[in-house]
Amino acid sequence: MGASVQGVSGEDRNDYTREESAAIRRRSWRLLVSLLAPMKWRVVLVAVVVVAQTGVRVLGPALLGIGLNAALPAVLDGADWGPTWLVASAYAVTAVAGAALLAWYDLLAARVTQNVLLDLRTRVFRHTQRLSLEFHETYTSGRIISRQTSDLETIRELLNGGLTQLVNGVLYGVFTFIALAIVDWQSGLVIVASLVPLALLMRWFYRRSQVAYRSTRVISAQVIVKFVETMTGIRAGKAFRTEPRNEKIFGGLAWDYRNANMRVIRLFGTFEPALMAISAFAIGAVVLWGGVRITWGEFSVGLLLSVVLYVRNFFTPLQEVAMFINSFQAASAALEKVSGVLEEEPSVPDPSSPVALERARGHLLFDDVEFAYANGKTILPDFRLDIPEGQTVALVGTTGAGKSTLAKLVSRFYDPTRGRVALDGVDLRDLSPADLRRAIVMVTQEAYLFSGTVADNIALGRPGASPEEIVRAAKAVGAHEFIEQLPDGYDTDVNKRGGRVSAGQRQLVSFARAFLADPAVLILDEATASLDIPSERAIQNALQTLLADRTALIIAHRLSTVAIADRVLVMEHGRVIEDGSPAELTAGEGRFAQLHRAWEDSLV
Repeated sequence: MGASVQGVSGEDRNDYTREESAAIRRRSWRLLVSLLAPMKWRVVLVAVVVVAQTGVRVLGPALLGIGLNAALPAVLDGADWGPTWLVASAYAVTAVAGAALLAWYDLLAARVTQNVLLDLRTRVFRHTQRLSLEFHETYTSGRIISRQTSDLETIRELLNGGLTQLVNGVLYGVFTFIALAIVDWQSGLVIVASLVPLALLMRWFYRRSQVAYRSTRVISAQVIVKFVETMTGIRAGKAFRTEPRNEKIFGGLAWDYRNANMRVIRLFGTFEPALMAISAFAIGAVVLWGGVRITWGEFSVGLLLSVVLYVRNFFTPLQEVAMFINSFQAASAALEKVSGVLEEEPSVPDPSSPVALERARGHLLFDDVEFAYANGKTILPDFRLDIPEGQTVALVGTTGAGKSTLAKLVSRFYDPTRGRVALDGVDLRDLSPADLRRAIVMVTQEAYLFSGTVADNIALGRPGASPEEIVRAAKAVGAHEFIEQLPDGYDTDVNKRGGRVSAGQRQLVSFARAFLADPAVLILDEATASLDIPSERAIQNALQTLLADRTALIIAHRLSTVAIADRVLVMEHGRVIEDGSPAELTAGEGRFAQLHRAWEDSLV
């Protein structure tokens, strides 16, 4: 896993050290550069166009000054309209050229922005899919949604408008200062003097807004997480009447988000008047000194108009720069979060030189395995187990005994801390992901149906399966009858009105999905927990069909499901304390016999 400052443990902090903040900024900029690198020539073209457009805009005040000093006196003295037409035509050309270049720039910048966002959005989706189960069990779905939605939207706003504001603001300011220095260097000195308070103001605003915007992104993620969590668990919330408590918690988060945004607004509310004050003093100084020089005969009214316009134009884009800082700070905070996700490495990496597995037989071996979750106690200490191919093994034990952990290791959702888990003599870490997923399939209690038809969901493990194969799989597990009763049968969209199925029916679809995938090893992790007793009894024969000729691990609290196993392992604190056939263990006096008698008594 990545370091905590990059990964899940530090991702929502707001108290980074200076070194951590610098590392995060470098990581974020590396990401941005990598996104722009494939389009470097298009970026260069954008830069050329914006420089040309800004240069054309700067000519306006100089042309007005020339018109006032030269063209207007020519008309008044000798009715010579030639200079006037020349200046007016030049001004019109600069206006049209500037507008055309601006339109071209907007189009080019939009293409760059959309390509960057497409690349980034695809990267985040692809990378989060590639990350191991450990990441997804730690990183809440709300935070992932926040990365893919609000954070990317904030980055879009920066690339769409923020960069335009920065480039136009900085370039226009620089070009304006150069033009002012050429027209009247003394007025340029006024601008130079105003740079001192201006630099102090910009530095103050940048530092304060950096902290403020990072806080808004953190709280924004918390708001999204709470909303997604509440809506995802709406049934439990209504069952336990948690609406008032949820409303109070969400209201508190929303209030914190509002306050964080107000801090940003107050910062800008201080910055903008201060900038206007510096601008007003500079313009006043230029007008005063220009007026004095006019009385001395060293200056003209036309030049005074030009320098006043240039000074005003120098400060005007600084507001755009401030708006860019607004966008930049928000996008930087968002980019930090996104780059943190992209820095995460799978805790279960793909093998560099995978071993091919032509046809898996299903022989499982736990060889001196030890396992502990990250920063947690050891779940499986010194675990050894040999499961021959074709054997159905039931795992029984109290909650926390290590049964599901065992299943996750066989599925290679996690890797052992020590030792190895082998399939047909090959360490699971050496198998290619394709061979592993084809050989081992897990059916969990959470039978999830994806958007699409029932047939699409059954064919999840074999997208190329024929309709006949899909129907055959459904019939084998007893799902065909209820599917036929749906509005459109196998073509029913499970997410549309009329396509809703019960928890038990979803589980039957997941059984059909597993049957069609035809794995060598099948894991049922509490897979019958969603079925009522009559439904469970009705699919016992289907389970026999499903488990035939393959290795199976059954994790179940219901001992009726255990009865179909060839072998039962009773686990306690990560160790096997009983091992035998259901009949042998039932006839004994051990833990399984006690559980079996208690289960029989419950049926009376």
